[in-house]
Amino acid sequence: MSIKLSARVQAVKPSPTLAVTARAQALRAAGKDVIGLGAGEPDFDTPDHIKAAAIAAIQDGFTKYTAVDGTPELKQAIVAKFQRENGFAYTPDRILVSCGGKHSFYNLAQAILDPGDEVIIPTPYWVSYPDMAILAGGAPVLVHAGADQKHKITPAQLRASMTRQTKLVVINSPSNPTGIAYTRAELADLGEVLREFPRAIIATDDIYEHIRWAADEPFVNILHACPDLAPRILVLNGVSKAYAMTGWRIGYAGGPQEIIKAMKKVQSQSTSNPTSISQVAAQAALEGPQDCIQTMTAAFKERHDYVVERLNRIPGIRCLPTDGTFYVFPQVKGLIEALGTVRNDLDLAEFLIERAGVALVPGSAFGLAGHMRISIATSRENLEQALDRIEGVLL
Repeated sequence: MSIKLSARVQAVKPSPTLAVTARAQALRAAGKDVIGLGAGEPDFDTPDHIKAAAIAAIQDGFTKYTAVDGTPELKQAIVAKFQRENGFAYTPDRILVSCGGKHSFYNLAQAILDPGDEVIIPTPYWVSYPDMAILAGGAPVLVHAGADQKHKITPAQLRASMTRQTKLVVINSPSNPTGIAYTRAELADLGEVLREFPRAIIATDDIYEHIRWAADEPFVNILHACPDLAPRILVLNGVSKAYAMTGWRIGYAGGPQEIIKAMKKVQSQSTSNPTSISQVAAQAALEGPQDCIQTMTAAFKERHDYVVERLNRIPGIRCLPTDGTFYVFPQVKGLIEALGTVRNDLDLAEFLIERAGVALVPGSAFGLAGHMRISIATSRENLEQALDRIEGVLL
């Protein structure tokens, strides 16, 4: 019997980052020694005070349904976080707690996009943005931003990409995969263009807000730079990266009440509420000691400096220093040309996993060929060994 799948699902690609991680795990299970530098997941454990809060919740029997949009206590902790750290004055009815940052963006796309609506996505992009737009009937419009412009789109590029059909504009800063962040001035310039298109909603994905080391200015997003655009800005964030809580699956969004209400409606018919226990843990993360963030970020910065310096010593590789996250995104076109035995970054990724036992994600997965994404969310020892192996098969 032949089963016909929907055109919608056939248009969507599996997550390439998860595929690389699964491939590395499969090779390890088969006895091959593989170092995985594909996953965007901190190697640190969730801080003890957060785990203790979750254990107490279990012991207290907090294991039932909660409100679809999150517990009142967690929503209030998010309101307080936005006010304390960002200067944003949200009320609980403008907050939605979801099952991870990815779920927040999915809910947004489902809530606002109709068939034919265009979604502006700077490229390189986080792998799920285009596919989640497609699942909602939207049409991704990819705006190229190469290394020559530090992977940041210009106002001229944005204006040239916007049309009457533009419904959503995505900004991810600091960015996955590049680690590059927009400055306040750059965001203000983009805002000048966005004011010309009042139909367009703006999503700022701030999941790497705390993992940054650019010293020129504190973290800023488009809402800081253009507060007058607040009626159509959605701020997306979560606890996964900053608190090493990827598996707890808690993301959140703050924005206009009408859009948040629509996102809640979508969530009520999909997952319903996020896990009750994880919500207690997320509340403890937001309300508890924050020194764990500085500890992890300092380690990521030290690893970043080491990896960027070593990569730039390899002929054919050019790696920009980043502003944050736990990724670097080196350009490898020169290396591909020099090797001669590989045609593109996909072949290079296969070459490195087979010959060097190092798993990386090709830049093509993020919409920009000729690059590789390297996760530095692993130990210094692993990074040293991985780079030794890469040099061993290249030099």
